[in-house]
Amino acid sequence: MKLIPPADADFLLSSYAFVLPEERIAQYPAGERDASRLMVLERETGRIDTARFSDILRFLPENCLLVANNSRVIPARMWGRRSGGGRVEVLLLTPLPLLEARPEHSGVPGRMAGGWFTAEAEALLRPAKKVCPGERVAISDDLHVELVEQGDFGRCRVLLRWQGDLLELLQQHGAMPLPPYIRRPKPGEGACPDESSRSDRERYQTTYARQDKAGSVAAPTAGLHFTPELRAAFQASNREWAEVTLYVGYGTFSPVRCQDIREHAMHAEYVELPAATAEAVNRARQEERPVIAVGTTSARTLEGVFAAQRVQGGHSDLLAAHAGWINIFLYPGRPFQVIDGLITNFHLPESSLLMLVSALAGRERILAAYDRALAEGFRFFSYGDAMLIR
Repeated sequence: MKLIPPADADFLLSSYAFVLPEERIAQYPAGERDASRLMVLERETGRIDTARFSDILRFLPENCLLVANNSRVIPARMWGRRSGGGRVEVLLLTPLPLLEARPEHSGVPGRMAGGWFTAEAEALLRPAKKVCPGERVAISDDLHVELVEQGDFGRCRVLLRWQGDLLELLQQHGAMPLPPYIRRPKPGEGACPDESSRSDRERYQTTYARQDKAGSVAAPTAGLHFTPELRAAFQASNREWAEVTLYVGYGTFSPVRCQDIREHAMHAEYVELPAATAEAVNRARQEERPVIAVGTTSARTLEGVFAAQRVQGGHSDLLAAHAGWINIFLYPGRPFQVIDGLITNFHLPESSLLMLVSALAGRERILAAYDRALAEGFRFFSYGDAMLIR
């Protein structure tokens, strides 16, 4: 094992470990979106204030720009049957807008095969080992998943076959792809989901998620706390709101397995930075107004696009419109170039997201804040409470 000098503790995976009691993992959201708790952490001093999320305007700079991810979560978790009758769970991993749909032909020149479409995608299959390459899993009469190639950790290359509108089929037959630490009864288990479980389609979705940006398989959870009324109050206060799109993939839950975190291979993510948002960010930075990202996905979009444009030969500090893949891993020692603050939730031990917030505020300061959050009963992870780092 590679030894890391004590002075480089920020690069040691075990430096991001902490004990989290299972009962502190939020299984359901707060009764109202903005009723969740809020911890406010000052980056420079380490001072901590606590409040309700509905009070966040008291803590946001009067002239700030908030940048949020408007991607929409799709019900990407499905259950189907193998040709031999076995039950298979399928979690579609490829963002919907990145699927290259092709009409399936009948073999007769000029004639389509009954209006079927196909597209290659990545998916998680459970149990993957029981499905053979070439075997088809029927989700419904008009939606099938065929295994092409098995990969590591259950990830597989599959061929989707469907008739009609794929998003509508997912809405009809799929379930929201809640993180693995949020437990819900599965169809066929004989348990009836309660009202909170049935509301996941609404609550595991931001109120500003756009229909034309559907494709994420995980929610940008920091945005779950915003209500339309809170957004209206924010904009009425002469603060500015802008949006980006990052199609959140399952890679956001991928653990860091390298003892030296600098060796971690970060997953690539597809983002869209509109020209209007790039101009808003550039204007705020030129006017020395704080740019605050709503969630780690928005932070990675801004910082990732900035880094990508510099690699492509740009020497300007200005952002430009961008649509494409980014791959950025932010950890202590890697400076932020665009954002000044972050609204986020409380993250998993030893996760890349915990390393990102540690890069912004300092690892020891973040872990001290987490200790206080645990002592004061804050709820963790996707449906949990929020933190503002400013």
